[in-house]
Amino acid sequence: QVQVVESGGGLVQPGGSLRLSCAASKSSNSIYAMGWYRQAPGKQREWIATITSASTNYANFVKGRFTISRDNAKNTAYLQMNSLKPEDTAVFYCYADKTGLPRQWGQGTQVTVSS
Repeated sequence: QVQVVESGGGLVQPGGSLRLSCAASKSSNSIYAMGWYRQAPGKQREWIATITSASTNYANFVKGRFTISRDNAKNTAYLQMNSLKPEDTAVFYCYADKTGLPRQWGQGTQVTVSS
């Protein structure tokens, strides 16, 4: 079983920045992808970004503002969010895809962008 834990959410003013972290527990199964989704109140969960050993991919609405990165030694992914807007307010969820296991999700971390 893989545990995924997000951290770093909070309240930030419009135009501000936050960095979310996503730590996946270590196991014998290798992680081949990690990524982020978000879910705003009353809306469906939407994909934000994915990182693998070969590539990073982003949803169009975050290109140029959000950056996903990963520290393989720590089994941790990060989401650097800049130029935040009130419409970015949501619960942000991290996931980890490990060989031979179903996708593992974190519990979510709240991001609120408000003045």
